[in-house]
Amino acid sequence: MSEAPAAIEARGLRKEFTVGVRRTSLRRLLLSRGRVTRKVVEALRGMDLTVPRGEALGLIGRNGSGKTTLLGLIGRIYRPTAGELTVRGSVAPLLELGAGFHLELTGVENIFLNGVILGLTRRQVAERMEAIIEFAELREFIDAPLRTYSVGMKMRLGFAVATHTDADIILVDEVLAVGDEGFQEKCYARLEELRRAGRTLIVVSHEMPKIRRAAGRVIWLDRGRVHRDGPTEQIVDEYLAYSHAHPGLQDSGP
Repeated sequence: MSEAPAAIEARGLRKEFTVGVRRTSLRRLLLSRGRVTRKVVEALRGMDLTVPRGEALGLIGRNGSGKTTLLGLIGRIYRPTAGELTVRGSVAPLLELGAGFHLELTGVENIFLNGVILGLTRRQVAERMEAIIEFAELREFIDAPLRTYSVGMKMRLGFAVATHTDADIILVDEVLAVGDEGFQEKCYARLEELRRAGRTLIVVSHEMPKIRRAAGRVIWLDRGRVHRDGPTEQIVDEYLAYSHAHPGLQDSGP
């Protein structure tokens, strides 16, 4: 029997952004007569990548290495500049928890709103409502407007909604610091439960203990290309050794 096709395949994947360049002096600003100088930034430079179904993949690398851009392409937030990208299945991007929330709506209303945005029907959201509220540990606040929630409460609700969808691929970008240590344990357990159920996980973090825990394979990105690809422990150890030897280049964020 042939193997199922990979969840994600990229061949020669490139992504460029055009950004405005700030004038560094009044003289240059005057000479330009107000014209804005544009610069093309290559975020991904011909990347090849295969992610099998059900794999937990970690992405590491310095700021600007292309991690978040790659997630944005997989999550269909961006379109490739060149190359091919095939994503098989639905995607739940945990790139900014609660990005679809509305501050004037209650917790319950926002669960419906965010759940539908992530592909559920209203009936499916209603069926999962109790599980979402219980996971988020927000029962006594669930009928209050979201503007009364703390940042941590919003993040907990966002994580609970996103991980109770039917998405085939889950993208996690620096959101495993949700809540206190006890709640973080719940998040790890939930992600592992989803992985065992056959979901594909892609996790981005600059905190190597979290990558070690969440991923079975790691890709180290450098300047928009795959620098190293292999077992988590091996690649993380290599990355840490390099970072310690080059402290001026050490990562401080995704």
